[in-house]
Amino acid sequence: MGTKFEGFPNVIYAQQFSRIFLEKYFLPLTDEMQVLFENRGCELLRGKRMISFFYQPSTRTRMSFEMAMDYLGGKVVFSTENAREFSSGAKGETLMDTINVINRYRPDVIVIRYDHKIGAELAAKVSHVPIINAGDRKPGQHPTQALLDWRTIFKHRGEIDGLKIAMVGDLDKGRTVRSLSYLLGKFKGVKIYFVSPPNTRMGSDVKRYLRRHNVEFTESTDLRKIAPLVDVVYQTRAQTECGTIINRKHGYFIVDKTILDLMRTDAIIMHPLPRVDEITVEVDSDPRAVYLTKQIDSGLFTRMALLKMILSPKS
Repeated sequence: MGTKFEGFPNVIYAQQFSRIFLEKYFLPLTDEMQVLFENRGCELLRGKRMISFFYQPSTRTRMSFEMAMDYLGGKVVFSTENAREFSSGAKGETLMDTINVINRYRPDVIVIRYDHKIGAELAAKVSHVPIINAGDRKPGQHPTQALLDWRTIFKHRGEIDGLKIAMVGDLDKGRTVRSLSYLLGKFKGVKIYFVSPPNTRMGSDVKRYLRRHNVEFTESTDLRKIAPLVDVVYQTRAQTECGTIINRKHGYFIVDKTILDLMRTDAIIMHPLPRVDEITVEVDSDPRAVYLTKQIDSGLFTRMALLKMILSPKS
C-alpha cells in the first residue's frame, strides 16, 4: 500500500483520504508511531525542518504537531500562534506573499492555521513545500482533527460501519464536526444525529455531501433523546470568537450526569477541546470520557504519522 492520498503531499481537506487508505495504511502507521512514542522517539526525520504558522491561538494542534516533529527527530525552526498580530500580516501582507517568503527559507513542511476560509488551499497553490491545514475558518475544516477523531472511534469500536454518533453544540461554525462528517461519508451504515439550537445547525454543504454519500442524519434540539441511541457523543463548545451564542432555553445541549445515566455503557464521549461549560467536570472521571486521554493520544500519533508520510514516505 502506497503512502499517497488525494492531494499528496498537502493535507487540506478531510475528503482527501479514502477508506482503503485509512484502514489499510494509515491506521497501522499510527500504531507504529505509538510504539515509537512509547520508546521515546527516533531520528527518522533528522535534518527535516517544520514551520508552525498559526493565525489563531492553539494549544493541542500546534503543540502536538511540534511534539510529533520532535519525537521523529525533526526540528521546529519557527512557531507562532498569533501570526495575524505578530507577523507582517499585521501590516496587511497577503497570505500568499507570506508563504512565498517562507518558501525561500526552505523548510520541509509548513503547518498553518488560518483565520479565514481556504487559507491552506491558497497556501498550497503557491508553496513549493507541503502544506498541512491545522484548521481554517468560515465555515472551515480541520482535517487532522478528523483523522485523529476517526482513529479514536476506530480503536474503540474496531470499525466505523454502522456507527451512530451524536454531534452536539455549535455545528455551524465548528470545523471539527464538519471535517469528521466529511470523513464519515466514506463508510457504510453511519447515522449522524446533529443536536444543536436552530441558530447553530450543521451547514447545508455538509448535509448535501452526506446525502450524496447515503449517510443518514437527523436534527434535534435535545441530547437527552439521542444519548441512549448512539455509540459516540461528540460534544463541541460555542465558537464565541466567531459570534456564536447558544441559548439553552432552546434545548438540552450539555453533557452532564443526566446524559451519563442515559448513555450506553459501551459508548464514548469526545470533545475536540477546549472545553468551557458544555461538559461538566463530573463527567471527566467516567470511563466513557476519552477527550482528555485517548483522543489526545490519537492526536499525537496521527500527526506523527502524517509527518512521516509526507517527509519520509519511503522509510
